[in-house]
Amino acid sequence: MKNLLISPILIPLITAGLSLVAWKSSRVQRIFGLLGAGALMVAAVVLFMSVYTNGIQVLQVGNWPSPFGITLVADLLSSVMVVLTALVGLAVAVYSIAAVDEQQISFGYFPFFQVLLTGVCGAFLTGDLFNLYVWFEVMLMASFVLMVLGGEPPQVEGGIKYVTLNLLSSITFLVAVGILYAVAHTLNMADLSLKLTKIAQTHPTLILTVAAFFIIGFGIKAGIFPLYFWLPASYHTPPAATSALFAGLLTKVGVYALIRVFTLVFPRMPHSFSLLLTLAGLTMVIGVLGAFAQFEMRRILSFHIISQIGYMIMGLGLLASNNPAARVLGIAAAVFYIAHHIIVKTNLFLISGTVKVLRGTYQLKSLGGLAASSPWLAILFLIPALSLAGIPPLSGFWAKFAMIKAGLQAEQYLVVTAALVAGLLTLMSMIKIWDEAFWKPAPEVLPKEGSPSSGPLTPRRLFLLLGPIILLAGLTVVIGLQPQPLFTVAERAAAQLLDSGEYIQAVLSNSQAAIQEFDAVRGVPL
Repeated sequence: MKNLLISPILIPLITAGLSLVAWKSSRVQRIFGLLGAGALMVAAVVLFMSVYTNGIQVLQVGNWPSPFGITLVADLLSSVMVVLTALVGLAVAVYSIAAVDEQQISFGYFPFFQVLLTGVCGAFLTGDLFNLYVWFEVMLMASFVLMVLGGEPPQVEGGIKYVTLNLLSSITFLVAVGILYAVAHTLNMADLSLKLTKIAQTHPTLILTVAAFFIIGFGIKAGIFPLYFWLPASYHTPPAATSALFAGLLTKVGVYALIRVFTLVFPRMPHSFSLLLTLAGLTMVIGVLGAFAQFEMRRILSFHIISQIGYMIMGLGLLASNNPAARVLGIAAAVFYIAHHIIVKTNLFLISGTVKVLRGTYQLKSLGGLAASSPWLAILFLIPALSLAGIPPLSGFWAKFAMIKAGLQAEQYLVVTAALVAGLLTLMSMIKIWDEAFWKPAPEVLPKEGSPSSGPLTPRRLFLLLGPIILLAGLTVVIGLQPQPLFTVAERAAAQLLDSGEYIQAVLSNSQAAIQEFDAVRGVPL
């Protein structure tokens, strides 16, 4: 069982090492990348099934008792996020075999790809804030290298913007961690949950200030308003496979951290949740308006990442409500929305990369006629595009329906209106991509399929490009037609998050003093 909990971290880390050993062979690196992603998928599913069946799993690294040692924890939310990480990793690994050129592989694409997966899984499984910071830095290092791999000027410019804002996020996060350690003498999240309940009663302003630091630090990584400027300035610059990996995972780590910290570490703080709810509404609307102003596929999709993050933060912000049903449904809808968005957004970026392979550009004004020349790609685009806009019976409809229902239960009519308006504008911007790239007549002069660096568009290469897209589109349809299984998981995850007793007892079970402290504050609502 211990090996099961640490395997999502060890598998990509070992795969990265093997890829480094095979540095001179791009073929072997591709094989290692695919096998590593497949092994991570198996380990993630087995871990999720174990958590779903047996409850929260905990590993004290080195057998140090909590809260003194490094703790790995897998509850339903973190295990679901690990499964989604593995799914994105597998889809992008397959796509990368056909889409990533020899030069990028020779610069270390596959090792850093696996290091990024290591950092993401580590962030989802860690049980203390300092190691969350460490995993964030692992992610930042790997993602920056992947972003600038190849050294093209747009990549370097986007990479500088990306790393500058994310370093600011890391500094803010580290300051908050330092203050927490100074006042609580622990960074274990379960232990902090107990101690901050008492500290907040005597130093409410200090705890509120620390909470604000976390909102800024995690908000930058999540891309919420007004901290999102790095995202549309950078996500369109690297190759499509890298963009898809980033779009699917990186901002969701920031969202996960916000949900984890503000449901576990801090006592219930209505002012913080009200602020998050306001930021959520602004993020939805500003993000989708930014998408309207763009005429490059990946820039449009990048702004839509920002807009969709607003829906997820809305679910967390609904904890400001005094309605218990709205609180549970809001968090459950956020978990459902995260799963839906990771699948859909990864797929849309992969589709944009396939459009680039076919036509040599992402610019909508230079595209056209794809519905006639590539009807299969047109259908595969419509599925995630309509799901992103919330059209039934796709997964996005149920995600938006649950979120709006929670907002109405909480009587938060303004943010519900923002969510509905953003959904309508999302549909209109998806129609713009459809009209410009797929429906309008093709330009008179079409570029040659494929590219000199990645080779001609052979049937094998086309299969590798389309296979992950078909898989993700199929999942979008299946979730839309049968949303209940995923929503049941989301509801159980929400129940765990809002009643942190199970998490605290699982982590601190080997600390009698901590359990006694938990019993003393059991009646204090988080």
